Amino acid sequence: MSPAGEHGSAWLITGCSTGFGREIALAALEKGHRVAVTARNPAAVEDIVAAHGDRAIALALDVTDRAQIETAVAAALERFGAIDVLVNNAGYGYMAAVEEGEDHEVRRLFETNYFGVVELIKATLPGMRERRRGHIVNISSMTGLVANPPNVYYSSTKFALEALSEGLSKELQPFGIRVTAIEPGGFRTDWASRSMKETKTPIAAYDETVGARKQLIKAAASVLPGDPRRVAEAVLRVTELDDPPLHLLLGHDVLQAFRQKLADLSASIDAWESVTKDVNFPPE
Repeated sequence: MSPAGEHGSAWLITGCSTGFGREIALAALEKGHRVAVTARNPAAVEDIVAAHGDRAIALALDVTDRAQIETAVAAALERFGAIDVLVNNAGYGYMAAVEEGEDHEVRRLFETNYFGVVELIKATLPGMRERRRGHIVNISSMTGLVANPPNVYYSSTKFALEALSEGLSKELQPFGIRVTAIEPGGFRTDWASRSMKETKTPIAAYDETVGARKQLIKAAASVLPGDPRRVAEAVLRVTELDDPPLHLLLGHDVLQAFRQKLADLSASIDAWESVTKDVNFPPE
């Protein structure tokens, strides 16, 4: 657990202009913590900072820019003396059939959703290791657990983030540093509307399958069941625990989808168990 102490824990949160990032920043500040509130355009978060005095600082941060990462982390350390909690929230979606994916867009997606996270972790870990405490919270997704069109590329970035979180948690356990992957289902944020990107080279053959699912996602964006504020409250809750979960599923939809995936996977393993076992050399 990152001790709050008299002045609260020191947080750095990426992607705070809207959605989960903004709600997590507000919840942390309301709880008495100190927060480096970051966004590509820091003017978008000045209202948060103005309401919380010296406990908040607005920082420019494009997670694909290593120089900005180094500058933002240095500024947070200068203001607060430490970073106890890192929340990797910045990211966006991209809808395309695999065949429709534009190489430059897919690589850009990975630069933001995966490599940006890696760079933030590498920039903040030295201080956490030295103090032998800290918590890294990676905002993943239901699509990091279950992959479906038209989000296969986005899902791939989140599957990678899940692997990073799982392996990292084992690396950092000896140092007292915790890792949690948050897996939200459908929430009422800008993810499926303003911030969503989609292929500019659609293929007509996918119109009735992948294309139809794109339209459903866009149509449902404003009526999704999840409350972003409750995600923020859940994040605050896990950062207060001595033994937080590695995975935290949030939403009825992700719970149902992942349980179904586990059941299907278990059935497949059982059905093919004899083949699975029949590939080794015979015992000598």
